[in-house]
Amino acid sequence: MTMTQKDILTRIPPRADQRVNYGTSPQNFVDFRFPKGTGPFPVLLVIHGGFWSSAYDLAHMGHLCAALTSKDVITCNLEYGRIGDSGGGWPGTFRDIAAATDFIFDRMSEDPRFDLGKTAALGFSAGGHLALWLSGRHKVGKGSPLRSRPKGILRSAISLAGVTDLRAAWRLRLGDGMVKELMGGTPEEFPERYDASSPIELLPTGVTQVLIHGAADEIVPSTRNPTPGQQYLVQLCSFWVRGNIGLSSRKLL
Repeated sequence: MTMTQKDILTRIPPRADQRVNYGTSPQNFVDFRFPKGTGPFPVLLVIHGGFWSSAYDLAHMGHLCAALTSKDVITCNLEYGRIGDSGGGWPGTFRDIAAATDFIFDRMSEDPRFDLGKTAALGFSAGGHLALWLSGRHKVGKGSPLRSRPKGILRSAISLAGVTDLRAAWRLRLGDGMVKELMGGTPEEFPERYDASSPIELLPTGVTQVLIHGAADEIVPSTRNPTPGQQYLVQLCSFWVRGNIGLSSRKLL
């Protein structure tokens, strides 16, 4: 039987062990999956994609979560308000992701199965953008509605075909203009929103980041020159060089 990339959206995932609400909106919940045993186990926050649209939910990421939980990882599959939901878009989508993460860290401090020293966020597509944003939310400037103090420390963030630069994504009209829908306007209209919401604007974060992107990706292309992902990597490398090689040079002097 031939499968297409859209088949994952209709396949029913394995049932989660627990669904818990972290807020009052119908979209404010987390699906937890726990390995067998007492732990402590590494913890992975998982954020689904779909161009931040309510047309897509967390169900398709349940397959990945189940597979990772079978490898002794606690997975926390986050649902959040999206474009089309009441309160979705800017700033609600970001606030939901932050609130879900803080809720999970509160629970981690009370449950010995969670390993506080091994925490990461993983996201696909729009979820990759949000995972990278989570790793840099402590860099959001004062006065922004997205400014808040994280309740825990993410050790790393993994972006699977994620959107790393919202300004560039808007210029490229990715998703038929969904970036403008998410942000409520263009970078020229709301520069401060893009400053607080685009991962590239929050570098360096001090958090290990892993970017995985297919060369044949036609939805968030990696073959245009220069791509948002390439620009992001250049920024990451420049900060690493300054922070590591530069530091080593000073030590030598």
